[in-house]
Amino acid sequence: MDSSHPFASPKPRSLAQGVVNYVAELIRDSRIAPGEKVPSEAEIIRALGVSRSVVREAMSHMQAAGMVETLQGKGTYVLERKRQTMGLQARAGMSKEQVLSLLELRIMLETEAAGLAATRRSEAQLQRIRASLDTFLAHCNEPGHTANDDTQLHLAIAHAANNPYLLDVLTHIHQEQLPLARQASAHIPRDAPEVYIARVRLEHEDIVSTIARQDPESARAAMRTHLSNSRERLRRAHEQYDASLR
Repeated sequence: MDSSHPFASPKPRSLAQGVVNYVAELIRDSRIAPGEKVPSEAEIIRALGVSRSVVREAMSHMQAAGMVETLQGKGTYVLERKRQTMGLQARAGMSKEQVLSLLELRIMLETEAAGLAATRRSEAQLQRIRASLDTFLAHCNEPGHTANDDTQLHLAIAHAANNPYLLDVLTHIHQEQLPLARQASAHIPRDAPEVYIARVRLEHEDIVSTIARQDPESARAAMRTHLSNSRERLRRAHEQYDASLR
């Protein structure tokens, strides 16, 4: 077995979860599409070095979660998953309070996602994070590009946390909620672009470097600092704008 595989040597109690994470990543990366078969028991055993009973336990967990279904004599197939927003419905016309509350939620979730990514990321996932950072940095001085690049970088980090539920929630927030939050604050004057970009460049580079060196506590601190600074910058901008209207 290849010892470099991210699930090569999991703790005994996480063997089945390792199989779940392995198959879930294949699905998230679109290497297995809805309606297609998941790897066979023999293929998973060969890839991860686990027992047949562990694979069957993992498949049971995935069936219970609605991720796959097993057809007698045919194999196990990926199901189309319906994303649950858990009350996080995207709403147009977000208020200042809602925008700031969304940032608070991101602080809670993405701080831990960064810590998990530093602990669990594979080399391939690290390369994806670095590539997203490089793209973000390359477009920093091009208006209109940084929002999407920022989303891709944060989701690459969430992906490396190897928790499919956390990734689902953060994907919904970044793809459905954040565009509306940005739209709600688009009229608010901010710092000069060069000042803002310089700060955000350093904050993102710090996050990625801590994940690269597998330092979870520093990764959590770097992500918390970045998002807390973002919230504080936005709060001050809103206050100054409101004061200018009085």
